Amino acid sequence: MKPRGLLLDLDGTVFVGDALLPGAADAIAELDEAGIPMLFATNMTRRPRRILLEKLTRMGLTLPAERVYTAPIAAASWLASRGIRRILACVARDTCEDLAGFDLVDPRLPMDPGVSCQAVLVGDLGDEWSYAILNAAFRQLMGGAELVAVQRNLYWRAADGLSLDAGPFILGLEAAARVQATLVGKPSPTYFERAAELIGLTVPEIAMVGDDIQSDVLGAQQAGATGILVRTGKFHPEDVARSEPPNHILDSVADLPAWFREFGDAVTRGIGSPPDAPSR
Repeated sequence: MKPRGLLLDLDGTVFVGDALLPGAADAIAELDEAGIPMLFATNMTRRPRRILLEKLTRMGLTLPAERVYTAPIAAASWLASRGIRRILACVARDTCEDLAGFDLVDPRLPMDPGVSCQAVLVGDLGDEWSYAILNAAFRQLMGGAELVAVQRNLYWRAADGLSLDAGPFILGLEAAARVQATLVGKPSPTYFERAAELIGLTVPEIAMVGDDIQSDVLGAQQAGATGILVRTGKFHPEDVARSEPPNHILDSVADLPAWFREFGDAVTRGIGSPPDAPSR
């Protein structure tokens, strides 16, 4: 099935640091003008969606909130659907904005030994990670709380280089407490299902574009979507060599319109005709 719509990762795919990648804005504008259904799907957990949207606007890409689907937003939906209310929130303080309505316990603050949470929610805390936070999470897990991973990426590309993400800390908690985390962000199949639904499509009708071969690309392929790896952000050739192959590899998101002309369901959507096909 030819993809009819796109999911685009943000950090490392559309921008790095505080700047859009070359050609990203023009490519997105061309796809938008052609009417291609498109959602920006990100595992970023250090900022709430509001602040992420403000950052994108400063960089020159203005998007409505409903076009950005973040892992914390997915986590809030998943927790609410299961009636989980009291959460040990191992996420950045700003991110708690996207968890409004839950009873959040802050692991950075002194905790009464009698406090009991239904779930330990883990995102990327960056420099705030500490023994005290990990131990607070461990104790809640040993007391029966469920471990929920907003995302479990192993690393990402910060402005000053590759940096650890939430994944290594989740792995440590799983090993220590002998539990298995429930993943709600990419590459969870439910994440891709919900993201596709938000643009009115099914998973086989979408292509996921990202710089993380595991969470973005292979996760999407395993869920039934088309996976497109870009050679930007944290892309590394060794990751490709030692993994299942992506469906497609592009130099950057700037190449997406040309890719869609060739491989997507684009002929009737105004983006042009595939090679050797008559114009309509």
